[in-house]
Amino acid sequence: MQVLVSEVGPRDGLQSIKRTMPTEAKQRWIRALAASGLREIEVGSFVHPKWLPQMADAEDIVRDAVQIPGLTVLALVPNLKGAQRAMAAGAHKITVPIAASQLHNMANVRMTCEESIDAVAGICRLRDDAGSKTEVEVGIASAFGCTREGRVSEDWVMEMAVRLARVGVDSIGLSDSVGYANPAQVRRMFRRLISELGSKAGGAHLHNTRGQGLANVVAALDAGVTTIDASQAGIGGCPYAPGATGNIVTEDLVFLLESMGLDTGIDIDKLVAARAILADALPGEPLYGHVPDAGVTKGFAYADPARSYVPAAEPREACNTVGAPA
Repeated sequence: MQVLVSEVGPRDGLQSIKRTMPTEAKQRWIRALAASGLREIEVGSFVHPKWLPQMADAEDIVRDAVQIPGLTVLALVPNLKGAQRAMAAGAHKITVPIAASQLHNMANVRMTCEESIDAVAGICRLRDDAGSKTEVEVGIASAFGCTREGRVSEDWVMEMAVRLARVGVDSIGLSDSVGYANPAQVRRMFRRLISELGSKAGGAHLHNTRGQGLANVVAALDAGVTTIDASQAGIGGCPYAPGATGNIVTEDLVFLLESMGLDTGIDIDKLVAARAILADALPGEPLYGHVPDAGVTKGFAYADPARSYVPAAEPREACNTVGAPA
């Protein structure tokens, strides 16, 4: 079984760091990540530089990254203008931030959840009218709980997902923005998502803020998820969701998956080596990871594929297509 590890460090990781990483260093880092075998990287965010100076070079970063053979290049866009910029730069995918929590969504994009769904519909129309092949995806933030709002209704999360699928979004995933999720909840909600959306059910974006990140990864795999987001060295978080720190460490995630006999296509030694670019460009910034701290044994033996993990989930072919909202 193959698992797609989607690296979000150059966007989600850097967006909360005050020190600006030079453009040339970002480009070298992205190329080193791709050389390790990562096939999908979220390289930047098309927000106004006034709000996020770290991402002022988004066009340059995307244009350079799309030249890397075999790499799928993602960019975050908060609105229609950002989508236009990202598509013009050549991004293969754009991801639009929407939170299931009204308070988080208002703080992040100054819109209600319903207004955000309408905005995403406009982005999908823009894409379609332009004849663009750019994919539009949404990871529903605060899907498992919110530090601003507390509990979030699972039925509401599913209703949002169905509405987004119906307006033309290609993939809808779930994000644990503040690390509130537990394995039982992750397994239950992703099984519901796959049942509701079928092939449009997307990946898992799980923070390790409260120490349950990798346990939640296994639960997502058990539900049938095959795309997992992570950030090299665990950097990053969401500035508009208090306590949203602790991204899953890509190095630890790859070690876990490969140890279970799951194929990521990633060379863990090359992946760990890419941390040096971060350390040089962001001196003093804490870099996390149990695997890098413990050291990677040379010739690390990945598990025998014949004894690999098999998720306890219904196959996607048996799932329903987009269902009716609750």
